[in-house]
Amino acid sequence: MIIVMKPSATDENIEAVKDFIEDLGLDTHISKGKSVTIIGIIGDKKKVPDTTRLFPGVDKLVHLTESYKLANRKFKSEPTVISTGKIKFGVDSFVVAAGPCQIESVEQMLEIAHVIEINGGDILRCGVFTPDVAPMIDEIRKKTNLKLIAEVKRESLVQEAAKHVDILLVGPSNMENYGILKECAATDKPIILCRGLSATIDELLNSAEYILTNGNDKVILCERGIRTYETSTRNTLDISAVPVIKAKSHLPIVVDPSHAAFVMEYIKPLSKAAVAAGADGLIIEIHPTPGNSATHCSQALDFSDFTDVMRAIKPIILLEERNI
Repeated sequence: MIIVMKPSATDENIEAVKDFIEDLGLDTHISKGKSVTIIGIIGDKKKVPDTTRLFPGVDKLVHLTESYKLANRKFKSEPTVISTGKIKFGVDSFVVAAGPCQIESVEQMLEIAHVIEINGGDILRCGVFTPDVAPMIDEIRKKTNLKLIAEVKRESLVQEAAKHVDILLVGPSNMENYGILKECAATDKPIILCRGLSATIDELLNSAEYILTNGNDKVILCERGIRTYETSTRNTLDISAVPVIKAKSHLPIVVDPSHAAFVMEYIKPLSKAAVAAGADGLIIEIHPTPGNSATHCSQALDFSDFTDVMRAIKPIILLEERNI
C-alpha cells in the first residue's frame, strides 16, 4: 500500500502520517517527487485503517496489486539514479560497459580498457570473479580510470569480489539464487541483476525486490535475452522489456545484446534498438582477437567493430537527450 500526499501537503503533514503508520508497527518509505510525496507502507496493510485518508495533506490510499513493492514505480515515482564515482545509471546518463568474458592477462585488459575509454565507454567488464583473477584485477584497477565490473557465481565469493570491483553482476542463472542475492545486498556495491532466460519481467522485479528488502537499493536491471522457439540467435532479445520495466519500476535497466544474440553481426542493430527503446546502458563483449578468445568468440566484437557500434549509437543517445 502507498499513501499519496497532496501537492500542498506540508512537512508536518507528512511526518504526522509517517508517525501514525509506524505506531501501527509498520515500516515506511518516503519518496519525494517534484509535485507529490508518496509514503510507502511495508508490512501488513490490513493494519492501516481507511480513516488514514482523512489525515491533513493525504490525497488517497492506493493498494498495490503487484508482489514487489520497493521496486515498484507506484512506490517511488521518480526514476532512481545509481552512481559509482562519476558514473550514473539512469535519467539523463547513458553507460557503456565492455570487455571479455574472461581475463587472460593484465596487458590484454589494459589494451581493452584503452579502447573503451577513447570511444567514450565507462566500465571495464572483467568476466567472472575468482580468487585467481583478484590480483590481476587489482593491477588493472591501478592502471585505468574505468570502473570495473565482475560476475559473481558463488555465494562464498561475493564479499571478496566486492573488495576488488566497483559493480557486481548477477548472471541469469542466479537471478533467483537467494543466497547470492542476500550476499550482494549485504555489500554497498551497485548490483546488475540479469533477467533469467525463462523469467518473466515480474519475476525479475521480485528478485530485485529481494535485494532491496535486504538493504541494498543500488539495483540495476539487465535484459540479455529470453528463451523462445527462435533458433537464429542464442536467445531472443526482449526489447519491449525496456519500456515495460520503465513503466513498472523506477530502477534503471541496461541491455546486453552480445549474450542475447551470440552473433557478432547483430550487436550493432540491437544496440541501436536498445538505446532508442530507452535503456540506460549497454554491456558489450569485446576482445582484441575474438577468434583467439579463451571463451566465446561468435558474439565478441573486435576493436574496430566496437568503435563502429559506439559511433552508431552516439547520435541516438543525443537524440534521447542523454549524455555518454
